[in-house]
Amino acid sequence: MLKLLFVGDIVGRPGREFVAERLGKLRHQHSIDFVIANAENVAAGAGITGSLAKSLLESGIDAITLGDHVWDQRGWEGEISQVDRVCRPANLPASCPGWDHLIIEARGFRLAVFTVLGRQYMNLKAECPFLCADRMIDKLKAQADAIIVEIHAEATSEKQAMGWYLDGRVTAVLGTHTHVPTADACILPKGTAFMCDLGMTGSYASVLGREIAPVVAKFLDGMPRRFEVATGDVRLSGALIEIGAGMAKAEKIELLTVRA
Repeated sequence: MLKLLFVGDIVGRPGREFVAERLGKLRHQHSIDFVIANAENVAAGAGITGSLAKSLLESGIDAITLGDHVWDQRGWEGEISQVDRVCRPANLPASCPGWDHLIIEARGFRLAVFTVLGRQYMNLKAECPFLCADRMIDKLKAQADAIIVEIHAEATSEKQAMGWYLDGRVTAVLGTHTHVPTADACILPKGTAFMCDLGMTGSYASVLGREIAPVVAKFLDGMPRRFEVATGDVRLSGALIEIGAGMAKAEKIELLTVRA
């Protein structure tokens, strides 16, 4: 049996520091073999930089995934190909820089991961996530013992549809982007672990990781405001998955929440 922790969207400095402080202990406590984290929000809440990616990898994360904020930080498009173990969404145009998947290894077991962006209510130009997933699975199934698919999407219906679409063909389909952990972690009938959203790693005394007052004010009057990253009630949120090494099927999935 192998264990995977997939950490939900890390938001800003509070999320980064919490991961750096707690991840080593978590890996030991739960005998975790693989740690994957979505880190598209680590740079002041929007995007990532090369130095921040390297610091997260040094803290014990094995693979970093990204989402619709992938290009928010100036210069990252020139750095992404120089940082190992970071991949951008696979259904972006092929001309975009960076890896479209990663393969990491522990105890002789090869784990592939890739991300697809949803297309409902999302702004980036992306190909159909379902057809992209088909293509990626065909490419990776001979290279890895298990495949993890992250769907970074706004619509819960699109995430659920992806789970059912890939059931039995991958080890897990895990949703990110909306920053609110869902209560639907389950093993689908053909053995694929599914969860609609892993939540976020950052401040929960917030609105999706941002200071509350300016967000509420924006809803009230519609005027533009700066949304600073919040700092209170910091937590790590993600999914802890047990994988049967022989069949590479998920045996168990549960929401993992770690509070300060």
